Amino acid sequence: MINLEKIKQAHKAISPYINRTPLVLSNYLSKNKIVKLKLESLQITNSFKLRGATNKLLSLDNEQKQKGVIAVSTGNHGKGVAYAASVLGIQSTIYMSSMVPQYRKEAIEALGAKVEIIGNNSDEADLYAKKLAKEKNITLVHPFDDEDVIAGQGTVGLEMLEDFPDVDTVIIPTSGGGLIGGIALAIKLQKPSVKIIAVSMERGPSMFESLKNGKPTDVEELETLADCLGGSIGLDNQYTFKIAQETIDDFVLVNENKIAEGIKFNFVEHKLVTEGAAATAVMVVKDNMSNKLGKNIISLICGGNIDTKLFNKIIS
Repeated sequence: MINLEKIKQAHKAISPYINRTPLVLSNYLSKNKIVKLKLESLQITNSFKLRGATNKLLSLDNEQKQKGVIAVSTGNHGKGVAYAASVLGIQSTIYMSSMVPQYRKEAIEALGAKVEIIGNNSDEADLYAKKLAKEKNITLVHPFDDEDVIAGQGTVGLEMLEDFPDVDTVIIPTSGGGLIGGIALAIKLQKPSVKIIAVSMERGPSMFESLKNGKPTDVEELETLADCLGGSIGLDNQYTFKIAQETIDDFVLVNENKIAEGIKFNFVEHKLVTEGAAATAVMVVKDNMSNKLGKNIISLICGGNIDTKLFNKIIS
C-alpha cells in the first residue's frame, strides 16, 4: 500500500524533472475565508500528469526502459509520458481513441512520442494497449491505477501542506482517482482533519457512480467540456477506488454551463487559462456547492490544456 514515505521518495525523485508549481491567493474567492489555487496548469506539460508519469518511468529497470513504454491517453497523461520518456531517453507510444481532439494528438507528437488512434473510445484503446503490453512484455504506464503513478500525483499534496499548513479543505477534480488518491493520502496521513472534496462533471462521472454503487462501475463516455475527466475507473480497479472510498469526504458534480462559467471566471478573475476539468474546482467554492467547505481552502487547477478555438468561444 502507498504510504507517506513512498510519496516523499517520489517527490525527491521527480523534483529535478518537474516544476514546483505556485500556490496563489484568489482575492475574489477569499471573502470571509482564505482560498488558494494550486497551479498545476503551470506544470511543464501544463498538467499534473507529468508527476505520476515521471515517477513511474524512474521506477523501471534498464531492460524495461530499453523496451520502451506505451500508454493510453485522452491528452494530459500522454503528454506527461511523452515528455518524461523523452527526457529520460525512453521510447514511447501513446494510444488514443478517435474521440480525442486533434490538437491533443499533435501536442503529444510534438513531445517526441509516436501516437496511434485505436477504437472509438478510451476503453477500446485501453483494451488494445493491455493486450499489446502482455503479448510483447512492454510496460503500460497506467494513467491512474498504479502505485508509482499515485505516489507521483501525491507529491502535489505534499507541496500543498508545506506551502499552506493551515489548510482545512482541498478540492480536487476527479476522474480515475490517481490524483485525488495521491493527494488525499499525502495530506490525511499528516493532517487527518483536512476535508477532501472531489469534483467531477455531471456527464459520465465514473468515480462518483462507482462510490455510489459501492463497486467499480462503467459509465457511458459522453462529450463534455471537462473531457479530461472522462472514461471509466476500470472494473478491475486495484488501488484508486479503495483509496477514494477511504479518503473522500464529499463529491460534487458540476454541469456544463458551470464548467464554461468556471473557464471564463478563471480567465477574468485570475488571468488563468484553464481546461474544463480545472474549472470545476473553483466553481465549488464560488457557488458554495459543498457543506464541507472550511475557512482555509485549496482549489486544484489541474491543467491548462484547452483548445484555443474553444477557449476563445467560451470567454468571448
